[in-house]
Amino acid sequence: MPEVLSPDQIALYQEQGYLVLENQIPAAWLARIHAEIARFEDEARGMTASNDRLDLEDSHQPDAPRLRRIKLPHLISDVMRELMYSDHILGPARDLIGPDLRLHTTKLNMKSAGYGAAVEWHQDYAFYPHTNDDILAIGVLIDDMASENGPLMVYPGSHRGPVYDHHVDGVFAGAMLPEENGLDPKDAVELTGTAGSISIHHGRIVHGSALNTSVRARRILFYEMMAADAFPIMGSMTRWDGIKDYDTRMLCGNATRNPRLKDIPVRIPQPQPDVPISIYEIQKGLKKRAFDTISEPKDVKDRT
Repeated sequence: MPEVLSPDQIALYQEQGYLVLENQIPAAWLARIHAEIARFEDEARGMTASNDRLDLEDSHQPDAPRLRRIKLPHLISDVMRELMYSDHILGPARDLIGPDLRLHTTKLNMKSAGYGAAVEWHQDYAFYPHTNDDILAIGVLIDDMASENGPLMVYPGSHRGPVYDHHVDGVFAGAMLPEENGLDPKDAVELTGTAGSISIHHGRIVHGSALNTSVRARRILFYEMMAADAFPIMGSMTRWDGIKDYDTRMLCGNATRNPRLKDIPVRIPQPQPDVPISIYEIQKGLKKRAFDTISEPKDVKDRT
């Protein structure tokens, strides 16, 4: 029996490739995450370049820190690691892709008020093709999310279509243009909700998000995971340091040595551009963008 989701919710995810669950994360958890974010913002003060923990906005200044991503927060925050293993996160994931789950990666995208960076349209699966596509991302909405502060957007049902070409001039650029690939921009859906809600999106669904030009932050903590029998295909951007290390990434259930092969589209994200491994840097290889790259920051005193 499902732990969290109703049969209708499971059917909707299978058909549309996404869900939004309201009030999934208790307020006490959100308060702890807010405190952790403040700690990392203090850490960014004085920094002049991104490092292996923090990804800085292009508009960052050492005396006015601006983060666009906290990298692998489960490794540098006990709070975010603890939440990752909780039933708040794993319950709905087990309902959708089974009891044996392995972590792919985590990230906290910091789309700050007035200048939060856009993420161009893409499919996660284009970055890390696997032997099957029981792969999903759970996003914890840390702030209320509405149209004006750059919510995640998806093309419903696109997870059942092709893996689109994310290359420019033969080099992986980590993005595609929907209208050039037969997708109608009017069909995109915003995944909005209140703080404490979670979004779930399939690894093959086309998704992206516009700039945040509002006076409110839009921060999402992502936990990306897959069924334990989904193994990376050579050329994937999935980190592979051997099976022993790979098995340390089990979130629940049992590991396996038997990949499940599914007849699904596959495209290798190679060759890679000569830039830091960050979706923001990789997507700078685009010649044409769906979203603006520069916003006009509001007065600091107007931000909340």
